[in-house]
Amino acid sequence: MNPRLRFTSCVALLLTVVATEAADKPAKSPLRFEDLVREFDYDRNALLNIREERKKERDGATVIDLSYDSPRGGRVPATLVLPPGKGPFAGILFGHWMMPRSPVRNRKEFLEEALLLARSGAVSLLTDAPMVRPGFLPEKDELKAEIQNAEASRQQVIDFRRGVDLLIARGDVDPARLAFVGHSYNAHTGGILSGVEKRISSFVLMAGVFADEEYIFDSKTPAIMEFRKRIGEEALHDFFREHAFDDPVYFIGHSAPAAVLLQFGREDTPIPEALARGYFERFEEPKKMEFYKAGHALNAEARKERIQWLAQKLKLSPVDAEAIERVPDLGKEEKEEKD
Repeated sequence: MNPRLRFTSCVALLLTVVATEAADKPAKSPLRFEDLVREFDYDRNALLNIREERKKERDGATVIDLSYDSPRGGRVPATLVLPPGKGPFAGILFGHWMMPRSPVRNRKEFLEEALLLARSGAVSLLTDAPMVRPGFLPEKDELKAEIQNAEASRQQVIDFRRGVDLLIARGDVDPARLAFVGHSYNAHTGGILSGVEKRISSFVLMAGVFADEEYIFDSKTPAIMEFRKRIGEEALHDFFREHAFDDPVYFIGHSAPAAVLLQFGREDTPIPEALARGYFERFEEPKKMEFYKAGHALNAEARKERIQWLAQKLKLSPVDAEAIERVPDLGKEEKEEKD
């Protein structure tokens, strides 16, 4: 559950269920990491059924638009960016933000960075999240919408795991040099992935919330406080428990042995520095955290540091510093509603 996108949803139906069944509700068993991880199981031997749709050369790299089967149904739209040569190359998965009204609320967000990294020896796979894929219809009923969003997050994690399969199956990607980069919604997804997918050795997680239930219950924001009062604490706790697989807090304490870089903006008001530092403490070593004079979109300094960090962790060739400076910023979408 992404609280900053959905905290104003009303789960009135859940209140009814809680009131009706409270008398005979069984005692709650403790949540176990081992059980939550199994929520993201899939058949690794299933065919990917990759379909290439478009292929072109750009800036010395090969860019292929394709799709592959999702274990949860449907197809995963993706872009594969390939360096020249035969490899072995490093592999990077990119996950975009979900900023409303952003023109790069899709796999295009990191395309320029992927092209840069291709010159240094990295194959990149950029995917569209389930909510921006063709045919996705948001539920109008508020409780059903909450469930739909949690299931979409589960699908996104599994689809990224299939993305790892796709990269490794190519034969030109070194399975010991795999990374994940996720922004906002997909930083949330990446937090879950850090505990689930141990083939990924490096994570860059940008402007993410990594403890959803705590975010709702600890917030002093008037709108969220009113939301808690309107729904009721017991109903909210039950809802979060039922969808615990979608809360990164249960996974980030199992991030090792992967290296994690967290990036936050000091002007990103929904994620104050104290909250970000609390998240950082919960990840396992090795880890690093950086703050920037920026909002939710972050800035050029953050871009430069994550590219250099990836180059170091994945043992890439040096990245052209001037080319990094030429990558356009996301713009001013961070001034709008956060995703």
